[in-house]
Amino acid sequence: MKPGRLLRLLLLLACALPMGTAQAASWSADNGNGSFTNPLFYDEFSDPDLIRVGDWFYMTGTTMHAVPGLPLLRSRDLVNWEFVSYAMPSFPDGPEYRLEGGQDLYGQGIWAPVLRHHDGRFHIFSNINGRGLHVFTATDPAGPWTHSKIDRNLHDLSVLFDDDGRVWAVFGYNEVRLVELRADLSGVVEGSERVIIPAGNGMGEGHHFYRVDGRYFIISANYAPVGRMQAARAEHLDGPWETVAISASETMGFQRGWWEDGVGQRSPIPDDGTAFSAHRPAGNALGAVPLHQGGIVQLANGDWWGFSMMDLKSIGRTTFLSPVTWHEGWPYFGLAGNLGRSPRTWRKPDVGIDMQPRAPYRRDDDFSAPRLQPVWQWNHQPHDGKWSLSDRPGRLRLHTLPATGFLTARNTLTQRVVGPESTATVTLDAAGLVPGDIAGLGLLNMPAAWLAVVQDAHGRVLRWYSQAAHRHIDVPLPSATVRLRVHGDHDQDLAQFAYSVDGGAFTPIGEPVRLPYQLKTFQGTRHALFAYNRGGVSGGHADFDDFSVVELLADRSRNIPFGQVITLANRGDGSVGHVHALGVLQPVSPDSAEARATAARFRVHDRGAGQVALEAMDGSGFLTVVGIGLSADVRLLPEHPVDSRFMWQDLLRGEFMLLSIKTHRYLGILPGSGEPYGADRPGTRPDRRDGTVLTWEGVDPGDR
Repeated sequence: MKPGRLLRLLLLLACALPMGTAQAASWSADNGNGSFTNPLFYDEFSDPDLIRVGDWFYMTGTTMHAVPGLPLLRSRDLVNWEFVSYAMPSFPDGPEYRLEGGQDLYGQGIWAPVLRHHDGRFHIFSNINGRGLHVFTATDPAGPWTHSKIDRNLHDLSVLFDDDGRVWAVFGYNEVRLVELRADLSGVVEGSERVIIPAGNGMGEGHHFYRVDGRYFIISANYAPVGRMQAARAEHLDGPWETVAISASETMGFQRGWWEDGVGQRSPIPDDGTAFSAHRPAGNALGAVPLHQGGIVQLANGDWWGFSMMDLKSIGRTTFLSPVTWHEGWPYFGLAGNLGRSPRTWRKPDVGIDMQPRAPYRRDDDFSAPRLQPVWQWNHQPHDGKWSLSDRPGRLRLHTLPATGFLTARNTLTQRVVGPESTATVTLDAAGLVPGDIAGLGLLNMPAAWLAVVQDAHGRVLRWYSQAAHRHIDVPLPSATVRLRVHGDHDQDLAQFAYSVDGGAFTPIGEPVRLPYQLKTFQGTRHALFAYNRGGVSGGHADFDDFSVVELLADRSRNIPFGQVITLANRGDGSVGHVHALGVLQPVSPDSAEARATAARFRVHDRGAGQVALEAMDGSGFLTVVGIGLSADVRLLPEHPVDSRFMWQDLLRGEFMLLSIKTHRYLGILPGSGEPYGADRPGTRPDRRDGTVLTWEGVDPGDR
């Protein structure tokens, strides 16, 4: 970790967020100007499925071992979403769902749901691993939801209610299989199952099954050898089927995160003392990061949009929105001239109404309401008699149950961490703990980390623990009440704990904790409120209050320097954009006289809906794309309403790209070549050093 970033983490924890600081805005993809910036959510929402019913869009996704499960969100514009209900309030009976008898459900549970609406009823189909296909049905999306079961596991299925009244499901990986479901959804039609797309045709899993203009389409995700989206189409269910890729290589400048090699699917829960082996993948290794696993949806006006997910470091897998362009009968993600690549920022879908920016969840909770905020989910099925919001009104009380450690503790209450950078704080009253009890704020991951009050026969101490290092630090605790805090920089997969005993300044404790992704939980890192007894008995209780989350980069209102004069530096080679005497934009050394000249200054004009025009301060004109955008096709000319417009792609932390409205490709150079700028780049690499990513710095327009 760089010393500067460590210092920043420590300063943020100690100084920037004192008690009483108002919560910053929560991430919304809506930029408030007619455009949106991906991701839709900056917390985990994986395996999305999305439909339109009238004027509303509805979406659900995977929740695995967390309950309640299968959240249903709704939106009028595909950008701003609100929570509606959970379709699955609890898991079926079984010790593995309850962390009993040494069993667990980490990374399993309910996967890859299918959301459909037919004959006035909403249906969610999803496999509960090892327990068959479960069907949740409601006439009102707010519930109640009825529940039934089909005694089959159909891996990553999708369902189609066909025009003739028959119901079909496709499922499987690589080899795509078809089976007919009974009309009452009580089971499969015996003898109907067959292979419709043999292995070796590029298809993956996580299917989305549609009928569009009389043709059948299956959109699927593949992770081998790297993430991408595949599509198949046919005139008839039994083919012949054609297949193509419809989205590939699109990472939007995100790299793979740190990866834990020692913890895999269905492996035992790692004990304290387990040897972990996290590594950082190569800077441009794609892995499963590129857009994958999603589908398409049609607006009332006939436009099509795509939805998919991307692996986003310690955040987990979350959802992205892409314009769809039909080309030669295929629904490509992306824009004409740049098919298969999706903009990070684009115009909002045209739904005829102007929605205000909003986030789907309220993340703060003072526990004064009769129920938990919907953002909370339990780690496995809770023991309902051992937690309460009424035992001490205005507090969440967790009664300690026996456990061998944090990862096996029952009644652990979680919510997803929020990126790219956020801080969670909670007040803990540990007066009700008895010897053997541990209670506090944790990061649910493998390896895990936590900051908690530990009670023994001699009193209580505050303990920081890192499972990766198998190391702890104890500090005296003068009173039973303490404020616990963790700051996460999820671009770096790092977190830092801190505490306050006086309600004022926070003191960092321990070193920054690495947050790798791994396949045992198969989820991103989660904040966790927990209490357990390590002595093998049911112990005392812990009271939690005033949980809050501050999202440090959620407010993007000043990220585009409208009206300012700026310099443009290229992250690929550090060069500065300068107007050449021939009327083209050239890169020059940042140490050169040209880099300090007026010809290297540009005023950013707001042209609405996220579009900008860049005016050279030497009077030569506006950056304008001519021809097809090849090198030297970025010229300085009088402003044109299309050719001089760029969609500003906000990559946060002062980094951005410029998407030409004319070519639908990005401004860029070949780093180190000295060539003039073009507007023909499809997008950036994960390391952002291919010549398409820029940084800006405001300057005095009179400064020479």
